[in-house]
Amino acid sequence: MNSITHTIGTASRVLNWVKNTRFENNVATQEPTWIKRIILIIALLFFAFFLLMPLTAVFVEALRKGVEVYWQALSDPDALSAIRLTLLITLISVPLNLVFGVAAAWAIAKFDFFGKHVLITLIDLPFSVSPVIVGLMYVLVFGANGWFGAWLLEHDIKIIFAVPGIVLATIFVTFPFVARELIPLMQAQGKEEEEAAVVLGARGWQIFWYVTLPNIKWGLLYGVILCNARAMGEFGAVSVVSGHIRGLTNTMPLHVEILYNEYNFAAAFAVASLLALLALVTLAIKSWVEHRAELANNTR
Repeated sequence: MNSITHTIGTASRVLNWVKNTRFENNVATQEPTWIKRIILIIALLFFAFFLLMPLTAVFVEALRKGVEVYWQALSDPDALSAIRLTLLITLISVPLNLVFGVAAAWAIAKFDFFGKHVLITLIDLPFSVSPVIVGLMYVLVFGANGWFGAWLLEHDIKIIFAVPGIVLATIFVTFPFVARELIPLMQAQGKEEEEAAVVLGARGWQIFWYVTLPNIKWGLLYGVILCNARAMGEFGAVSVVSGHIRGLTNTMPLHVEILYNEYNFAAAFAVASLLALLALVTLAIKSWVEHRAELANNTR
């Protein structure tokens, strides 16, 4: 009884202290105003110098010689081929990573099985391996002198220095994004709703479509957006397996590098500005998704 009384008394004193000091949820807001301003100024200067200024420079350099030169650079056949290839690679790799990410997250969050922690570790592998190493791995496996090189040559199948190799490299470097976004979300939600659906007679696909998917739709969309952004901008792994063949295996980042090395700066910055514009659109969609997800959480 004494311990209970002591606990109640302590809790009462804490509540009174909170009420008297008007303690807010964010302790950082209790710092002096000048500290807040210094932190804000440092953040804004960092943002302006390292992010905003280089991004602005890309668009300024792209339009330096006028709009006509800008459009000529983007309408060049090699540039159009690079744009089409980038979109094609993205349209192939993102849906495949979507399927893998949902399946892996569902298995990890909802089931217990042998090797579960190994699978979680392997999902993070592309974050720790250099993209250049990824490209070299595929060359060693599918190249002319690789493990399956002779068999591929006999059957006239080309993977390295062709579109399939670019797709494989892009899938490898982008496959953690959807899974890593969904795993903690699905783990936090638990299994209660799915178990209740099973008791009511729902089947696996029904459970996923009507119970799981509505709970993860914003996180799923967020992961897809991140995956899409990485797929469009990937350079290292794609550079190794593509062969840099103009009009055939050059994606937009590779085309920018070739134009820059040829001192064709206007065309290089024009294509780079298109990539930057796509990144800004992706960022805007990402912000919208975060806003909608926050509204959905607040209404619950």
